[in-house]
Amino acid sequence: MNKVISSKSLQMFNNMHKSFFGVLFMCGLFSLVVTSCKTTKVSQVQKQNTVTVKLIQVNDVYEIAPLGGGRYGGMARVAHISDSIKRQFPNSYLVMAGDFLNPSLLGTLKVDGQRVKGRQMIEVMNAMDFDLATFGNHEFDIKENELQQRLNESDFNWVSANVFQKSGDSLDVFHSIKKGDSIAIPETLYYDVDARNPKYSSYSTSKVRIGFFGVTIDSNPKDFVYYSDYLLESKAAVNTLKMAGSDIIIGLTHLKLAQDIQVAEASPSIDFIMGGHEHNNMLVPTGGATVAKADANAKSVYVHTLVYDLVTKTSAISSELVLITDKVPSLPRVQKVVSKWDAILEQEIKTVVDNPNEVIYKAEDFLDGTDTPTRSTQTNLGVLIAQAMSKSFNTPVDGALVNGGSFRLDDVLQGDIVSLDIFRVLPFGGGVLKVALTGALLLEVLDFGLAKAGTGAYLQRYGFDQKMGVWYINNEAIDASQTYNIAFSDYLLKGFDIPFLTPENPGIINIYSPTESEPAYDIRRAVITFLKTL
Repeated sequence: MNKVISSKSLQMFNNMHKSFFGVLFMCGLFSLVVTSCKTTKVSQVQKQNTVTVKLIQVNDVYEIAPLGGGRYGGMARVAHISDSIKRQFPNSYLVMAGDFLNPSLLGTLKVDGQRVKGRQMIEVMNAMDFDLATFGNHEFDIKENELQQRLNESDFNWVSANVFQKSGDSLDVFHSIKKGDSIAIPETLYYDVDARNPKYSSYSTSKVRIGFFGVTIDSNPKDFVYYSDYLLESKAAVNTLKMAGSDIIIGLTHLKLAQDIQVAEASPSIDFIMGGHEHNNMLVPTGGATVAKADANAKSVYVHTLVYDLVTKTSAISSELVLITDKVPSLPRVQKVVSKWDAILEQEIKTVVDNPNEVIYKAEDFLDGTDTPTRSTQTNLGVLIAQAMSKSFNTPVDGALVNGGSFRLDDVLQGDIVSLDIFRVLPFGGGVLKVALTGALLLEVLDFGLAKAGTGAYLQRYGFDQKMGVWYINNEAIDASQTYNIAFSDYLLKGFDIPFLTPENPGIINIYSPTESEPAYDIRRAVITFLKTL
């Protein structure tokens, strides 16, 4: 959804960017997606009594470089937008509404003997001059000590009202360690905006206080994390900010939309909510504050313009969706950091495929790699990958099984799919094994996978079907006494997701491990090779 802006605002934004774009954008042709123009007259009295604040919002960003062969996304491009706005409007804040430390392809790599685990994102965000972030559920995918390192490395502020660090029976706020000092992550945080206008002495010492609070969905239980009730904590945080004299109250959340609406409607004092968790852009009016979410992986950012009236003590907020495409330049200082990490990633990928950016498939429909469906039901992407596994051997197999937890994209793919995208889906790689096993064990495995819906042990399948409680393979009921050849991701044979599925199980007759020259040697290569044939 795009705001309607004045032609004067359009001209001002154009002037700010013309040195980068070299063209004069006209109404309807503006590259940052403005759909219409409207002239609005603002009196001189109104101007002298107002303060303008820009809030630049991103959420659910897992990759620092552009995706889709460079067509969309890229944090250096976001940095160009943010830097341009901050130069024009000093009272501007770049914020992240959760989910950025994980999952990512880079995060799985080892650099200097340690897994990256979000270090690349913190380094990029520091270079971008981020102001504020809150936790998303994926921040707790990484280990406690890894998260602590990322907090310590952050040059920006964090805020969270309902997520606490748990150690045994004791709870504490998360904290960062800077130069030996422990700095608590606050439940609320505010910025005092200088509202002075040298032309009008009556407001020469005015301050506008903008208060933020953060809350996070409790969808990722960990031993070291305690989630208190997001609704109760948001109410308490709003009261704290009111008592602290906040003129404007902003929620920075990582919740489901329905939960954001609850938060907005439960606390009328909230002026606006910048949220995450959903991966598609939205601007949703509620009975309280409006909820805004940008597209995942920086395919877009939201630029919110907040105008505060110093006389009436009221605010007005308008929002503009800015698409991040290859038409947006990259900020050099941030691109330098991105390029450093890109070189590390490319070196790793080239051990499996020659060209990471080769287009290997065109997806007419969305290929669903989001976490919840992948771990709960059969998805088109899951079935496609299992099918690729089944075709990765010289001799045929009866079917294929892969654990949903090995899919780490938490996003969708559409249009031109490049080799790099498959690495994003399956960052841990591993081989595909051809396993000869009894029908009895195969039935046990299938039942276990089905019972584990909602977890990483849920199985994406190819060649299987279930009707009236009976499992079929290639349209024939599975016979417990027969032997079947099934392609498995090698992780499944380690007994982590399915405890009884190990090479020692008497139901396993034979395991064939592919040679390095076969596509099945690496599941990513198997998928890439198969997609090229479609």
